[in-house]
Amino acid sequence: MKPPPLTRDELVSAGGERDVLEAFLDLYRDIVVRKVDGLSIQDAQRRLVPSSTTLAGLVKHLTSVEREWFQGVLDQRPTARVRVRDDGWAIDPADTVDDLIADYRRACAESRAVASRFTLDATAPQPRLGQVSLRWIYVHMIEETARHAGHADILREQLDGSTGFDG
Repeated sequence: MKPPPLTRDELVSAGGERDVLEAFLDLYRDIVVRKVDGLSIQDAQRRLVPSSTTLAGLVKHLTSVEREWFQGVLDQRPTARVRVRDDGWAIDPADTVDDLIADYRRACAESRAVASRFTLDATAPQPRLGQVSLRWIYVHMIEETARHAGHADILREQLDGSTGFDG
């Protein structure tokens, strides 16, 4: 049997630091999208745990976090530094799954564009931490996105039984 193709993170197993950080972040970004893709907005908004966490809320929150760290902190854009309502968890009645995914993808693309202009050692002021490097932002965003990808995996399994890296 032919082995499956290498995943994004496996392709950089001997890569440089930046390539590894970017690959892992993009890997988890893609997983988050796969976990919500194909669902109705009603299913994406279903509360399946005692907290208000939903698949739609996870995507909206991660969109907000992308903008906050890359545009707001790293690129120092004042409008991106403002926290959105409910830290991004609140879903607008007009939202659709396709809209949420498209907005998340736009935020991630902008994050990549912003990050490409900085070295890993570049720092930016952050009110709580003083200074943060792009390296730290990458690690933080990998942690944040991977944690929520795990939440999304559990929620999707509860919805329709889909499990795993690709499901």
